[in-house]
Amino acid sequence: MGNLPYGKQYIDEKDILAVVKVLRSDWVTQGPKIDELEKVLAKYCGAKYAVAVSTGTAALHIACLAAGLGEGDEAITTPMTFLATSNAILYSGAKPVFADVDYDTSNILPEEIEKKLSNRTKAILPVHFAGFPCDMPRIAKIAGKTGLCVIEDACHALGAEYKHGGKWIKVGSCRHSDMTVFSFHPVKHITTGEGGAITTNDKKIYDKLKALRSHGTYKTERMTKKNGPWYYEMRDLGFNYRITDFQSALGISQLKKLNDFLKERRAIAKAYDKSLEKNEGIFIPGKDKDKRGAYHLYALKIRFDNFDIDRKIFFEKMKKMGIFCQVHYIPVYWQPYYRDLGYCKGLCPNAEKVYKEEVSIPMYPTMTDNDILRVVRDIHKVLNV
Repeated sequence: MGNLPYGKQYIDEKDILAVVKVLRSDWVTQGPKIDELEKVLAKYCGAKYAVAVSTGTAALHIACLAAGLGEGDEAITTPMTFLATSNAILYSGAKPVFADVDYDTSNILPEEIEKKLSNRTKAILPVHFAGFPCDMPRIAKIAGKTGLCVIEDACHALGAEYKHGGKWIKVGSCRHSDMTVFSFHPVKHITTGEGGAITTNDKKIYDKLKALRSHGTYKTERMTKKNGPWYYEMRDLGFNYRITDFQSALGISQLKKLNDFLKERRAIAKAYDKSLEKNEGIFIPGKDKDKRGAYHLYALKIRFDNFDIDRKIFFEKMKKMGIFCQVHYIPVYWQPYYRDLGYCKGLCPNAEKVYKEEVSIPMYPTMTDNDILRVVRDIHKVLNV
């Protein structure tokens, strides 16, 4: 039996051929495939615009800049996320403010956001933990009261949906936000190797994002008609956050399989639910009939004291059996860098409780029924249940 990682990509021959075709073309970067990826992604999400970039972190960074975050500003986010979310706030010169999460879903609580509002708050960055949508209508309502920018971190949530007003709304449509950020890292729903994107319905934000992606430069038909075809202007301090054409070709090919990937992830989650939900001391991910999770992760919570074992030993034993688990996440403000900035433990009690119990078990579309049974069997064996 081979090892089972907590997540991995699936790349087939069609994906490979799509990349090879571009490598044999005249354009390997800054060519037509980037625009094509952006159009198919925007259409899939139901947004007007998409901007593809080199990584999910780059997407978060320029989204914060496009929101106007800078020195003296604050942005509210969750500590239950990868470092990139709050780091992007720091990159912009602003201060991350952490709001506590719901224990069941690990998603940021709207009432906790309200508690952290100040006259310096300029943006809210909710994270759809494990691909389960946050309460975006409530968050949008909070933001609307004082004109805050909302940036959805949907790096876990491509394809996730939530119901509002009797209609299903896809994460990424920006119905209740200004921007939505995605990651195309190999453990995510689709991959471009490294890569990411931002969707938006705001033309000014779209133009700003495109400029920030490429050194802060703008080039319009009016400019070139007046000055010459070579002419461009740098109006912002931007970056080289461009994605390549061959990465974009892979992303386009992967998007064609996304609905099948989601179907498989949801089926795996259902099988895990059925096998694990009756175990006392093991808590399956939270559910809501008005939300369809994308299951980037299957995030268990285990009360290890109930089983007379600590998490480190649990991980070691699972690894010996070839089952590779992960923890999502160490609360961001526990990190030494953040402690040096003045953040202290105890800031978000629910998040800290989640961290002590969370275990992400294998979740990826190519898992077989036997793989699922093996994971469940080995969890029971290690916990002696």
